[in-house]
Amino acid sequence: MNQHEPHRVAWRFFRAGGFDQVKLETGAEMLAIDQLDQKLWVALACPTTGLYFDARTLALIDTDKDGRIRAPELIAAVKWAGSLLKNPDDLLKGAKSLPLSAINDATAEGEAILNSARQILANLGKKDATGICADDTDPVKIFAGTPFNGDGVITENSAADDATKALIRDIIACVGSVPDRSGKPGLDQAKVDQFFAEAQAYADWWQKAETDPAILPLKDATAAAAAAVAAVKSKVDDYFARCRLAAFDARAQAALNREEKEYLSLAAKDLTITSAEIAALPLARIEGQRPLPLTEGVNPAWAASIGKLLNDAVKPLLGDKTVLTEADWAALQAKLAPYEAWAAGKAGAAVEKLTLGRVREILASDAKATLADLIAKDKAEEAKANAITAVDKLVRFHRDLHLLCTNFVNFADFYNRGEPAIFQAGTLYLDQRSCTLTLPVEDPAKHATMAGLAGAYLAYCDLVRKGTGEKRQIVAAFTDGDSDHLMVGRNGIFYDRDGRDWDATITKIIDNPISLRQAFWAPYKKFVRMIEEQVAKRAAAAEAASEAKLAEVAAATAQADKAAAAPPAPPKKVDVGTVAALGVAFGAIGTFFAALMAYATGIVKLGPLAIVGALIGVILLISGPSMIIAWLKLRKRNLGPILDANGWAVNAKAKLNVPFGKSLTAVAKLPAGSSRDLLDPFAEKKSPWPKLIGLALILYIAYSILNHLGFIYQWTNGRMGIEKKLPAKTEPATSGTATTNTPAA
Repeated sequence: MNQHEPHRVAWRFFRAGGFDQVKLETGAEMLAIDQLDQKLWVALACPTTGLYFDARTLALIDTDKDGRIRAPELIAAVKWAGSLLKNPDDLLKGAKSLPLSAINDATAEGEAILNSARQILANLGKKDATGICADDTDPVKIFAGTPFNGDGVITENSAADDATKALIRDIIACVGSVPDRSGKPGLDQAKVDQFFAEAQAYADWWQKAETDPAILPLKDATAAAAAAVAAVKSKVDDYFARCRLAAFDARAQAALNREEKEYLSLAAKDLTITSAEIAALPLARIEGQRPLPLTEGVNPAWAASIGKLLNDAVKPLLGDKTVLTEADWAALQAKLAPYEAWAAGKAGAAVEKLTLGRVREILASDAKATLADLIAKDKAEEAKANAITAVDKLVRFHRDLHLLCTNFVNFADFYNRGEPAIFQAGTLYLDQRSCTLTLPVEDPAKHATMAGLAGAYLAYCDLVRKGTGEKRQIVAAFTDGDSDHLMVGRNGIFYDRDGRDWDATITKIIDNPISLRQAFWAPYKKFVRMIEEQVAKRAAAAEAASEAKLAEVAAATAQADKAAAAPPAPPKKVDVGTVAALGVAFGAIGTFFAALMAYATGIVKLGPLAIVGALIGVILLISGPSMIIAWLKLRKRNLGPILDANGWAVNAKAKLNVPFGKSLTAVAKLPAGSSRDLLDPFAEKKSPWPKLIGLALILYIAYSILNHLGFIYQWTNGRMGIEKKLPAKTEPATSGTATTNTPAA
């Protein structure tokens, strides 16, 4: 059993995002992730692109090279790295440098990696170094000057002489290359075999032509003759077909030569000899059984092509002719038919650019065996090169695996709000907010289909760096504030994880509630917008009516003189119906306000608590439904669909509740200890009436409350509202008789 083979661990969990996540705080817990039920993993797969993470590390973990990291691949990487470290707790440090003393050399693989690491450092002039980092193990740097690196790919550096180097360049030019570990283009055995197969086929194809005189009747000039015939074939065939039809019926001749009106329409245009209209005309004048003229009377658009046909094909194959009969045309094509059949069966076209002489030279040499020997020498270094690759792999896994696990097995980095998670692309500043939950996007329309299920307010943005011409796209989640001023076309600034700034423009929005504060004020804002719209409509209607009235007055002015001479018109009768309607309307309005005042007065009589309760009730009646709906949606706001749309396989309901959402989107506020001058020289002049009306309402409510409690003087009789008994008043005695006065009623 491996010394690091984990025992059963007592898993520890923390709660964040509304679900339990496993803690990975020891090397033993890291090595035991294969024992953790994958139903408890936050993610089961992630893409190898679009992450702020070392691309080579991801490529090394992605063993099947499908562009995705899955749970089994991550488990295998952790197991492998842990087995090669003396203390698996080193995986949690995320250190850039791997101490040589930390490598477990008790195993054969560990010993080979340690020896290879020491050799790498020695080659770099760091023989006394105690640690090795990814810069030291970069394969491109290590193998840049080595002729053989064990991958079975040879480059020009692998060749010992100029002839072999030239051969390697020629082969790459013909069949392409494969990348060497050094990053340079090279050849493997498959490419070498492909080239020599193409070269042999090309040589055999030419051998067939050289042994059959009918294929190349004009030797090297045969290709030019065939090309000249092919260029005019359809037009010459058309000419002889028309001549045969004219010979069949002379009445067709005029139509076959095109009617005069067509030439009249052409004459009205600015023409060139090569214009399409002229080229569409017959090759020459059509007559029954007339041969094709080759020197005179040829359609000017085709004169050059016919001249080439005469010089390259007719004269060399048929002799000196000035006209071409249909029989001559058939004979000419027959002479070139073997060549056309041979050309159609061309083989080895990939090596044609080298010329036949160069191809035969390569085939006659021992070039194939030479390349095979070089490839064999390269493969002989495979074990040593693999050890170097293993060092690079261990260095990167030692540095990066814990970071990947805390963004895969759990989302500790995301919910701890320390360093951003590897899927966060940067920070978007827009509308006095900064959004940190941003992800790269390749296809916003496709992404929005899944991401829309997250229940979050998402803004898709195009990013541009005009200085470099770079472009990219992101999606940002707005999780605090409101959406009043968020709209397509708004601009902001985006800072990526490397601190580079980009111009950002919103191109698409998925609208969802952002905060309870927005939901509280939403009904009032809608009401204000409705009033503004109605006022605008009424103003527009009034303006239209006014313009119509002015037009009527202008029209009536022309009849003013006639109206003055005419007898006075009888007075108009009052429209009783209109007056009645207005009376009913004003009466209804008065009744409404009277009822409202009566309701308010009734509440006031019930006491202060009733007033406060009524106000709260009205507010809840207006804002309550909107806040309840927003609260229900905000409770369901979920990170999963946003990541799934980017290729993740999120395995948990990673909630973005209201408190956590506030940490992802920061709203602008003044710094602590700052001061503010409230005097705005450009502030609009405020009317005193709103304040006066408000003061009057406050005084009225205060008066009603005090009156209800009995502390208002009753000025009509000059006594307190709460009656107090007065002491009895004694009158002087009269006639010696004491009289007791009764207190006044």
